[in-house]
Amino acid sequence: MKTTLSLKPAEVNKDWVLIDAEGLVLGRLAAIVANRLRGKHKPQFTPHVDCGDNVVVINADKVRITGNKAAQSVFYYHTGYPGGIKGRSIRERLEGKHPESVLEKAVERMITRGPLQRKQMKHLHVYAGAEHPHAGQAPQALDIAAMNKKNRRD
Repeated sequence: MKTTLSLKPAEVNKDWVLIDAEGLVLGRLAAIVANRLRGKHKPQFTPHVDCGDNVVVINADKVRITGNKAAQSVFYYHTGYPGGIKGRSIRERLEGKHPESVLEKAVERMITRGPLQRKQMKHLHVYAGAEHPHAGQAPQALDIAAMNKKNRRD
């Protein structure tokens, strides 16, 4: 007789993963990070439980964008005033004050919306440089460039 295992929140085991984003393609990196945050890489994945890992991404400002998307893909936002729609390209955002927000937004849009998404996004820690304050958790390094040759652009 086969039974389906359904995890309970108390049974979840969260690991810490460290990813170096230098030279990696943005969309491919975001897809892998989103799967890690949701826990889809684990055999005991349960869709309604936060069973994913804690993910630390460093060097987010050195992520690569393929084709002409750096100049042509525009993020729009509204100031709240009439006629206040503004937009910035991905290149402008990467060269701006918070380059890590490009990767955070890409991952956020790949996770199912709702209260569980907001809980899972709290386990994503993105840093523009190589320094991070999570050394005490001893995160395991994950080499995404070695998974597929298309993941890296030099």
